[in-house]
Amino acid sequence: MTSTTAPAVPAPLTDSTAPESAAAAPAVAPAVAPPTTGRLVVDSPLGRILLLGDDEAVTRLEIETAQGFRGGEAPDAPTAVLERAASQLREYFAGDRHDFDVPIRLGGTAFQRAIWAELDAIPFGEVRSYGELGRATGRATAGRAVGGAVGANPVPLLVPCHRVLAGDRRITGYSAGRGVPTKAWLLDHEGIAHR
Repeated sequence: MTSTTAPAVPAPLTDSTAPESAAAAPAVAPAVAPPTTGRLVVDSPLGRILLLGDDEAVTRLEIETAQGFRGGEAPDAPTAVLERAASQLREYFAGDRHDFDVPIRLGGTAFQRAIWAELDAIPFGEVRSYGELGRATGRATAGRAVGGAVGANPVPLLVPCHRVLAGDRRITGYSAGRGVPTKAWLLDHEGIAHR
């Protein structure tokens, strides 16, 4: 999968904590989702998954929460790209796929895109820490901003933000689906030890 790479990253912050929520990263602007023309809901072991996009790329993936989808319900309007993404997700959940090659298009800030590019490079069954992501993007002490960017990932699963843990392999949060239980399920599915 091709993720957008980012230009130079701003200077480091001083906070080294890494909760995974957008609220924990006031220095990072929220991602702006590109316009979409297609919509497709897919059943999965995690609950329903909403795919948004157009004829060229997936622009958003949302795992349903107890409150439903953020934008509510609407009829499916599948595109060929969304159908392909749905097929690849079914293969992933069946254990037959370890990575995704469906095209994606992401908005977000330069820093968010840099973090998402690092997430995209994490192989199936492996993890990175928030600190490693910060160092890889030139912000070694920006744990809170890194956590916020990870949590703002608009296409979880396709860009594997669930593969990020604290330095001691602890789950510190997850912003998709049911939160930590969803992340734990994904880690278990990939055979990744966590606590």
